[in-house]
Amino acid sequence: MNISYRLVIITAVFITCLITANIIAVKMISLGPFILFAAIFVFPLSYIFGDVLTEVYGYRVARRVIWLGFVCNLIFVIFAWVGQILPPADFWQGQEAYESILGYAPRLLGASLCGYLAGEFANSFILAKMKVLTQGHWLWSRTISSTVVGEGLDTVVFTTLALIGTPAFVPIVMLHQWLGKTLIEAILTPATYAIVNSLKRREAIDTYDYETKYNPFLIFG
Repeated sequence: MNISYRLVIITAVFITCLITANIIAVKMISLGPFILFAAIFVFPLSYIFGDVLTEVYGYRVARRVIWLGFVCNLIFVIFAWVGQILPPADFWQGQEAYESILGYAPRLLGASLCGYLAGEFANSFILAKMKVLTQGHWLWSRTISSTVVGEGLDTVVFTTLALIGTPAFVPIVMLHQWLGKTLIEAILTPATYAIVNSLKRREAIDTYDYETKYNPFLIFG
């Protein structure tokens, strides 16, 4: 199978953004009246590159990359946990700091993974379907519409599972997160256009998912 190095680069950046977002999401920040997760500025990038994958290479490729991102994130979390339970050296004073940042609670981990899968697959599905319906026109409408739904679903699932029942759970946080993520991707639409157009030209590919099976679990379909 001939795999383009450009696809490898896009996949690597996608997964890097995902793992980075999950690390820094443990911190909540305040920007004026907005309460946000620190990952607000990097997580939308994973959706942008998810859009690029679906738009250029199609839903089948995007589906595999989404699952690859899931597995890579799971590997990171497992070994971060292994590092946490290993006995610290007597002179090392960073155990508490390590646990506060990398010591993922099962609840936070589950919320993150569920939100990621729900949001990314919704995003890719909507973009692929809209591309067929619009016959490839109005890319901006596809990227923004898929983001509104995908980011919204991810935000609701993650915030609800991670924070409900805790003092940090305030429904307005969901709205702030959703609006922030959508706004960032909308602002970066010109960059999405540039990447997509460059890839289509260099790869000589522009995939339409006319007969694609959209089952998210059909990894090799």
